[in-house]
Amino acid sequence: MKNRSTINLRKSMDRGSVELGSKLHEHDGDIMTLAKKKVISVPPSTSIKEAAEKMVDHKFRRLPVTDPGSDKLLGIVTSMDILNFLGGGKKFNIMEEKHEDNFLAAINEPIREIMTRDVKFMTHKDSIVECVVEMLNGDIGAFPIVDNDNNRKLTGMITERDFVLAMAGILTDELVEDFMTKKVITTTLGTPIEGSSKIMVRNSLRRIPVLGKEEKSSHPEEKLVGIVTSNDILKFFADNELFTKMESESGLDILNRKISEIMEKKVVTIEPLTRLGDLCELLNEKNIGGVPVIKNNELLGIITEKDVLKAMKTTNN
Repeated sequence: MKNRSTINLRKSMDRGSVELGSKLHEHDGDIMTLAKKKVISVPPSTSIKEAAEKMVDHKFRRLPVTDPGSDKLLGIVTSMDILNFLGGGKKFNIMEEKHEDNFLAAINEPIREIMTRDVKFMTHKDSIVECVVEMLNGDIGAFPIVDNDNNRKLTGMITERDFVLAMAGILTDELVEDFMTKKVITTTLGTPIEGSSKIMVRNSLRRIPVLGKEEKSSHPEEKLVGIVTSNDILKFFADNELFTKMESESGLDILNRKISEIMEKKVVTIEPLTRLGDLCELLNEKNIGGVPVIKNNELLGIITEKDVLKAMKTTNN
């Protein structure tokens, strides 16, 4: 018997749109109606730097790692894995200890050294509802899709973004203020890249609002002046011009740079009384995964693709 949250999720996805309903047919398990079937993957021998460059080029937050001969899923490398390597967590030991702070040597390590091996996946026979529930229960932003549990041949990829796209304009009763995260972790203009990486890794965050005083402002209180995301750090890390400007081979040349150099200053924001369906349209239009919630220039919260999934699960009780 289906649990109540699963039934509610199906109601949320079925309501309000004939077009969406047509996506939920049962061929091969309806997960494939939303999943991307053309998936870019990399072999485990790919360097960390090459993986970061590929993520930036294609605007991905993750890359499946596959056997080059059989396409068997071996693992996954995410932007958070690379931030972990860049000083955010234990994978920094590769640079700090194995390569004695030689940044240029460390970034050429193969991604097998930092990838997640025990990767969670779905099969092409699974349902959309099962996928959303597993994403929320496991706090996972995407699943590779394989042909079966044994061969594990990569056949697709489904992400939170795919669900946001499907729900654009549909969640018309739910408001941003009811699903946003109100306790927002922020940082300041002087935070080094290493520090922001640690904040993201330790708190499982992909973006951090940056507070500071606006230029030419006489008001002492800090306002939202930017936002730094895991992708911003990847772009900086993957920029080849960066390496020509390094004064030494030390990782500190990179990691001590301030986030004010790489943050997005023109921040896309949203108001708390915005409908979630309109939020989904905004996220898709801007190709972003979350936005700060602002009212009267005050930061009230932040809302992300994950919060949209939570709304899909909890509505229609």
